[in-house]
Amino acid sequence: IAQKLCGCGTWGRGLVVTKVVQHETVIPNELPLIQEVTTTLREWSIIWRQLYVVRTGHVRHMIYDLIEWRSQILSGTLPQDELKELKKKVTAKIDYGNRILDLDLVVRDEDGNILDPEQTSTISLFRAHEIASKQVEERLQEEKSQKQNIDINRQAKFAATPSFALFVNLKNVVCKIGEDAEVLMSLYDPLESKFISENYLVRWSSCGLPKDIDRLHNLRAVFTDLGSKDLKREKISFVCQIVRVGRMELRDNNTRKLTSGLRRPFGVAVMDVTDIINGKVDDEDKQHFIPFQPKEFPHLVDRSTAVARKMGFPEIIMPGDVRNDIYVTLVQGDFDKGSKTTAKNVEVTVSVYDEDGKRLESVIFPGAGDEAISEYKSVIYYQVKQPRWFETVKVAIPIEDVNRSHLRFTFRHRSSQDSKDKSEKIFALAFVKLMRYDGTTLRDGEHDLIVYKAEAKKLEDASTYLSLPSTKIELEEKGHSATGKSMQNLGSCTISKDSFQISTLVCSTKLTQNVDLLGLLKWRSNTSLLHQNLKQLMKVDGGEVVKFLQDTLDALFNIMMENSESETFDTLVFDALVFIIGLIADRKFQHFNPVLETYIKKHFSATLLELELTKVLKTYVDNAEKCGITDQLFKAMKALEYIFKFIVRSRILFNQLYENKGEADFRESLLQLFKSINEMMSSNSDQTVIVKVCAFHIPNCREILLPTMTDQLKYHLERQEDLEACCQLLSNILEVLYKKDVGPTQRHVQIIMENLLRTVNRTVISMGRDSELIGSFVACMTAILRQMEDYHYAHLIKTFGKMRSDVDFLMETFIMFKNLIGKNVYPFDWVIMNMMQNKVFLRAINQYADMLNKKFLDQTNFELQLWNNYFHLAVAFLTQESLQLENFSSAKRAKILNKYGDMRRQIGFEIRDMWYNLGQHKIKFIPEMVGPILEMTLIPETELRKATIPIFFDMMQCEFHSTRSFQRFENEIITKLDHEVEGGRGDEQYKVLFDKILLEHCRKHKYLAKSGETFVKLVVRLMERLLDYRTIMHDENKENRMSCTVNVLNFYKEIEREEMYIRYLYKLCDLHKECDNYTEAAYTLLLHAKLLKWSEEACAAHLTQRDGYQAATQGQLKDQLYQEIIHYFDKGKMWEEAIALGKELAEQYENEMFDYEQLSELLRKQAQFYENIVKVIRPKPDYFAVGYYGQGFPTFIRNKVFIYRGKEYERREDFEARLLTQFPNAEKMKTTSPPGDDIKTSSGQYIQCFTVKPKLDLPSKFHRPVSEQIVSFYRVNEVQRFEYSRPVRKGEKNPDNEFANMWIERTIYVTAYKLPGILRWFEVKSISPLENAIETMQLTNDKINNMVQQHLNDPNLPINPLSMLLNGIVDPAVMGGFANYEKAFFTEKYMHEHPEDHDKIEKLKDLIAWQIPFLAEGIRIHGEKVTEALRPFHERMEACFRQLKDKVEKQYGVRAIVSSLPVSPSHNIWNSLKFQKPGCFHFQAQEQFLNCSSLFLESQDNPSVLKDLAECHLCLGGIPVGQGGLCCSVVLILH
Repeated sequence: IAQKLCGCGTWGRGLVVTKVVQHETVIPNELPLIQEVTTTLREWSIIWRQLYVVRTGHVRHMIYDLIEWRSQILSGTLPQDELKELKKKVTAKIDYGNRILDLDLVVRDEDGNILDPEQTSTISLFRAHEIASKQVEERLQEEKSQKQNIDINRQAKFAATPSFALFVNLKNVVCKIGEDAEVLMSLYDPLESKFISENYLVRWSSCGLPKDIDRLHNLRAVFTDLGSKDLKREKISFVCQIVRVGRMELRDNNTRKLTSGLRRPFGVAVMDVTDIINGKVDDEDKQHFIPFQPKEFPHLVDRSTAVARKMGFPEIIMPGDVRNDIYVTLVQGDFDKGSKTTAKNVEVTVSVYDEDGKRLESVIFPGAGDEAISEYKSVIYYQVKQPRWFETVKVAIPIEDVNRSHLRFTFRHRSSQDSKDKSEKIFALAFVKLMRYDGTTLRDGEHDLIVYKAEAKKLEDASTYLSLPSTKIELEEKGHSATGKSMQNLGSCTISKDSFQISTLVCSTKLTQNVDLLGLLKWRSNTSLLHQNLKQLMKVDGGEVVKFLQDTLDALFNIMMENSESETFDTLVFDALVFIIGLIADRKFQHFNPVLETYIKKHFSATLLELELTKVLKTYVDNAEKCGITDQLFKAMKALEYIFKFIVRSRILFNQLYENKGEADFRESLLQLFKSINEMMSSNSDQTVIVKVCAFHIPNCREILLPTMTDQLKYHLERQEDLEACCQLLSNILEVLYKKDVGPTQRHVQIIMENLLRTVNRTVISMGRDSELIGSFVACMTAILRQMEDYHYAHLIKTFGKMRSDVDFLMETFIMFKNLIGKNVYPFDWVIMNMMQNKVFLRAINQYADMLNKKFLDQTNFELQLWNNYFHLAVAFLTQESLQLENFSSAKRAKILNKYGDMRRQIGFEIRDMWYNLGQHKIKFIPEMVGPILEMTLIPETELRKATIPIFFDMMQCEFHSTRSFQRFENEIITKLDHEVEGGRGDEQYKVLFDKILLEHCRKHKYLAKSGETFVKLVVRLMERLLDYRTIMHDENKENRMSCTVNVLNFYKEIEREEMYIRYLYKLCDLHKECDNYTEAAYTLLLHAKLLKWSEEACAAHLTQRDGYQAATQGQLKDQLYQEIIHYFDKGKMWEEAIALGKELAEQYENEMFDYEQLSELLRKQAQFYENIVKVIRPKPDYFAVGYYGQGFPTFIRNKVFIYRGKEYERREDFEARLLTQFPNAEKMKTTSPPGDDIKTSSGQYIQCFTVKPKLDLPSKFHRPVSEQIVSFYRVNEVQRFEYSRPVRKGEKNPDNEFANMWIERTIYVTAYKLPGILRWFEVKSISPLENAIETMQLTNDKINNMVQQHLNDPNLPINPLSMLLNGIVDPAVMGGFANYEKAFFTEKYMHEHPEDHDKIEKLKDLIAWQIPFLAEGIRIHGEKVTEALRPFHERMEACFRQLKDKVEKQYGVRAIVSSLPVSPSHNIWNSLKFQKPGCFHFQAQEQFLNCSSLFLESQDNPSVLKDLAECHLCLGGIPVGQGGLCCSVVLILH
């Protein structure tokens, strides 16, 4: 194969090589078809390599065929006829292959050569695409048929057949019933939920054989009248129902005392027969076994199925096909139980009676294959108040009896006991007449019948009820209420509260439901209305007319024949005949053409009609110029073919009877008719132009005809009349004008432009995309624009005159172009047609842009909306899919660039120029035009980007000059950039260009240098995150997607873009829910809730980004969010968090909303949560440290360490396996020590994973021992610090004792946020040297303070630890341990390099200053407890401390503490807090402080403490008012 393909690489015979520098251009000197085959093979071979993975051999066979045929053509040995035939095969194979490989459609001329679009008219190009597409589609259908083993000739015959049939042969019914049964088979459309055929009924005996034993092995049925619409149904099912005939209950065994013969539902089976009906089954004789599903429910046993004929008319009703069927479906009922304790077992009996009360015998057909019956009994549903039957029967009544007949439905309760059943009589009756009062048949559809009650004997008398209304609609028409709950008396009958519905469908070629058509068919009964009936016929629905085609035509010709002495009705009959012929010419009824032909040949019998028809037609032609005649004449000319067929057939029939009598008169009448037609054709009247046929190629003739033709076209197009004929005529005119050999055409194109361009545009705008003519009209419009020269465009603006007309025209055109570009009318593979359209549109847009600059740019005439539409159109053109060359193969890209160039660059440069032309009007387009311009700049074409990105700076500059900021521009570009990048636009190159170009412009600007640079850096940072997010978005690894989402949302939070922040919060929440991470989903939603207030403040649109939230205020939305969050916390077994939120919510329900009902429900939930905490065992997840090392990882995890929260019961081995599945190329590290730079800088991927232990951080409220079940939650939740211990050997190994030099290295990991949180993992936080210094100083101060408190509480403690601690700090060699901090951080150099650390440095200085009072208290205690032996040591320590104190207080200020309070437990907490500077509290310290309630009482007599206490409370920012604020109030009062 490879050798063969390589062989295609040689160009064959003769080629010219032109060498230019390093590039070679190969110009083939051979047949164009050979070039095409070679190009095609190269293109297919690339696709074949891709398809090879899925092992498809189809492409391989096509490639082999083309290689073989190419060789044969190149051999030059084939005779001309064989060569011609082979070329056809080659082009057909190429076109077929291109279609199945989703490549472009190739359009060719009659000889198979590829059409050159530059040398082909637009109309010809469009028609060539239609023909090519149709041929390929036929080829595909042919292939499909061959695969299905269907004979092609048979299929062609099949396609020409107006109707189809499904043959069914029932082999057996294997179903253990034990009683007689009815087997009903029918066809069903499951998508429309309706049966489409009658039932085929087989009665089955209890012994398992057909009741009619003669039909054994001969149970066959044909389901007929299926048409092309039925073949197009997506799905057709074969439904088989079984109705049991016997006892009420099968389990009752005492058969003597039980009622028999009851019809009871038993089962139903369904099989999809779509493929069988469409001929896709290999084995037509295949037997199908359908399993039955027992059903006892009324709505599942659906008997509204079909037997032999389709329920409804076939698509074609041939003359002589007489049908008079009425399908009656028992739908449903609702019956009161009356005096009974349970619902009735209702049986409905259907029968047909005449107006004298006589029953019509044998007119009801329960199904094909069964005898006609006089009475039909429904299925009985046991003790069902509202039975739903859906049982259908066919009623076939002689046509002469229909007007006197009515359907009667009687209702009877059936008992399972025979003795009781015999005493049950009819308890109600309903009826409906088959003929309405106006002579039309009962309407199709559902009928809500009135259920009457009376004595059983009275109900049997038809005269009792026939005068009463039968339906509830009739009852209302007579002024009675149909909805009253109480019974109403009408005559001797009472209207019951029961209800009963049926539906009917009339399939009759003799009975119509249209009163106007009925009047015509029965015209003899009232000739005074004949004039009106003939006129009304033209208003009857076409579908109704074609059903009664033969009867209607017979009636028309009889009217004309029987009134031949008078011309009263001749014209009306002629018009009616033209109307019917026009109907059949319509696409909707064109399949009735054979019916009309058959009627003319076999059923038409009117003689002497030829003279009448000729006379009327001549009258129309003679009066063609009269007002009001033209339209009817035009219709008559379209129907001319069939009018003459009727004339000819009438003459033939006359000659058969009278042997050429009156031949001369007939010839004379025809001669006069043709003379009249000739005179009409030579007339110059506007009224006759539509029906003219002229040598349009002749310039002089065209000069005369074209203005009148365009006027007529405009007239009909504006009225949306005869669109197909208008389009055909306009296409032919444009086709002629495109030719080079028809003389000058500039003037004629101008006439079309002036008269028709706008009309055609409006026709296209008003036409739906599903119209069959839309493609033709767009081709006409494109052809007009293509054939317009610059002169025409210059002249166009003069034709409108008024400024408003110009604006309206341009508005319509811009909107139309944009719609056609956004939703192309041509298929995607019509590349040549689409590119031709784009080329024409581009030229038109540029010409119209010139009009904008000339007429609508000055201050007086500036049209904002018009310019806005222009920019949106131009950007839509530039960004359309068909111009994105980077998405195409290199061969296709080269073809397009060679023929059309890159149209994106052309329109992009035009947009840039138009923007700069706006001048002072630019500010009107900011920020609205930011999004479209951004779309344009994101197109991956470097020169286009370089040319258009500076527009952004121009926008910034415009807004800055107007408002002294560019905030609106900044907001808009950030919002739009997010959507565009997520949608697939933008890349690394764009980010670099954006950064470089805008920075260059900003730095040159006097006022935008700093703010502009900040903005550019902001957008670049955003792009980095969005590009990462887009790369990962479709990754199967949802954890990576979560990380990227958090990365983006944190960025939006940082720059305070609340709308975008919330948008990504919900993306993250959705990801968590997909993974069942309900705890993390709750924490994510909580971030949204924290943005809201408990207030009546209106809820901004961006706050409610989900349809599920219906909230007008922020308080309402926060309530809904809290409910959802509590639900997720509950699912995640985080009941402690749910309780905390519940308390806040309960406060609102109780004291703000006063919604006690919600409060009670919430408190019940909380009670359950508390119970769950102490009773439900919760699994403790493990935590794992994971390091991702190496340059092979994405940037957001590269060379970083994360702490992961494992899943329930997940072991480290399972976690590692999951991790390595996500990164299959990664190598697991075997050591837990930090890797070196060689690993971090390598190109590979290395994963380090080990288990870490969370450090318990128990809330301060637990100040006494509590249950382990309660504490265990905090061991693995709300944790931020984790430790890992690993053994380390120092020194040489001791052979005698390996533990002698074994040390433990303990590493503490601190995550950026607590776990669990919005992710199941967080990055390990790296601490800067300055932060480490602050933390160390804080720990030292805490250590001194804690030891002082211990000695205050217990005077007997040994002094040695205190001595060592104090000496180690005050020793001159150490100098408080902060000498190095001063050298490192308190220098001017550090402050200059790290200005952002100013607050941290001040905090460190403050901690150093606060160390002095702590040390003073420690040394005081040390002096009290020191022994005489250690007194010198103490004195030296005091001297050192004084020296240290002087230095610190001089540099960092004096801090004083209060030490006169008596010691108490609350003071222990106080002492650990009071020396800290207000505003520097740790969160845990705040919690301890607020829980120290006893401190307030102890401090009443100490104003100093109260003052400190008040200061501390006032600085507790963020503490709820109910805690910090309230406490502060108490303190101030005491003070």
